[in-house]
Amino acid sequence: MEPGQCATPSTAAGSIVTIPFWRSKPLEQLSASEWELLCDGCAKCCLQKLEDAETREIYFTNVVCDLLDLDSCRCSRYQERSTLVPSCITLTPKDLDDPYWLPSTCAYRLLAEGAELPSWHPLRSHDPHSVAAAGHTICGRVVPEAEADDLEYHLIDWVQA
Repeated sequence: MEPGQCATPSTAAGSIVTIPFWRSKPLEQLSASEWELLCDGCAKCCLQKLEDAETREIYFTNVVCDLLDLDSCRCSRYQERSTLVPSCITLTPKDLDDPYWLPSTCAYRLLAEGAELPSWHPLRSHDPHSVAAAGHTICGRVVPEAEADDLEYHLIDWVQA
């Protein structure tokens, strides 16, 4: 059985069908480790965003939190991030009632909306580098918050909400 899959009895006598955990139970029932496995590591959630107060439209920028390691595209202080950066979001299933503000490729958003994970997601490709290979990581395309000026000058169109 592949990592990330659950064995489920099939209707056929004696056979076992493996169903990925993200399809076999609701997001609210995932374990902490299963929840973390859903993150593909694209780091798009680390991009600073602007929101139109009237339309709720989200505009992404190429500015990232200073805690993001620009080489690995991972948070350098992941366990402490919420303390060090109070505006950092610790995503929970409750945040997915209206996930309009998450990137359109985010696994949490996709599953909350009833969609499937893309083929390049590491849980489907079984390759931790598939996100970068498919061009869905922000590495090499961003600037740290400490080096950025007004966010309006950093708007991008290569990430969509």
